[in-house]
Amino acid sequence: MNSNDFRMPARRLAAVAAATALAAGPAALAGASAAHATTDQGRAGAVVLRTGLDVSLLNKTVNIPLTVSLNEVQAPQSADKTALSARLDGVDGGKPFTVLGADVAAAKATVADGRAEGSVELAHAKLHVPGLPLLSLVEIDAVTSKATCEAGKQPTASANVLGAVTVLGKRITLSAGGPTNVEVPGVGEVRLDLSKRETTSRTAAATALELKVSVNPLKLNVAEVEGTVTLAKATCETPDAPARPSEPAKPSDPAKPADPAKPASDVKPQGAAEADLAETGGNSATPYIAGGALALVLAGGGAVALARRRN
Repeated sequence: MNSNDFRMPARRLAAVAAATALAAGPAALAGASAAHATTDQGRAGAVVLRTGLDVSLLNKTVNIPLTVSLNEVQAPQSADKTALSARLDGVDGGKPFTVLGADVAAAKATVADGRAEGSVELAHAKLHVPGLPLLSLVEIDAVTSKATCEAGKQPTASANVLGAVTVLGKRITLSAGGPTNVEVPGVGEVRLDLSKRETTSRTAAATALELKVSVNPLKLNVAEVEGTVTLAKATCETPDAPARPSEPAKPSDPAKPADPAKPASDVKPQGAAEADLAETGGNSATPYIAGGALALVLAGGGAVALARRRN
């Protein structure tokens, strides 16, 4: 048996070690890229009407929660709804009861291109509660709200009440300085908060009108209504900024000839140890290539030593 019988396995071992070291580099880089590929697209929401009311019938012997929402939408799956009325069964002698009717009632939520936005429009709307079949709790000409969150910008929120507002048959003037209280003897009381807006570094919310309701017509306890009503609310959350494409690596500068005026001792040999990756044209795969070369040298040296020992 000669030394060639030992060299062939050694060469194969070296090739396997080098291939393993080189393959590990791209795999690690691919894993790192996948970990950063997922981004938050942001969120948006809008709702025309949302109620949280408790209805007590016949001296509170029957309690019915009046929880209704009209045209409530959520994104990232952009959506819009334009139903013009919200109805409820079981609180008006078993007949359908219309809580809200309007000429325009539109809610929209969109998320696209680094921007999330919720918006609501409501016009010529009348809100009713059980116990007051002929008298509207609130009548409004028009309200709008919008919340916008865009990557890299401060979120914004706006809410407006346009035209006349009537509460329990009384035409009122709303104030932005604080809540407005409307009390009608023998009917009830309503507190209105106008145009509520909230923003943070990543979120925004706008509500055109929020009402706190307490109604007990003529104190007969036939239909007592307590709770809150929200009209025209929009919300959003800022998406993550889109990832920028990486810039291509700049070509390395060509080696400059040595200055003849300087002594030869000042000229550094090419490939000096202090040269960085940019100067040598290296990239993020260079450590793995170097590792593979080192594995090849070590495996080859081991094979040669083994062959000499056996000879």
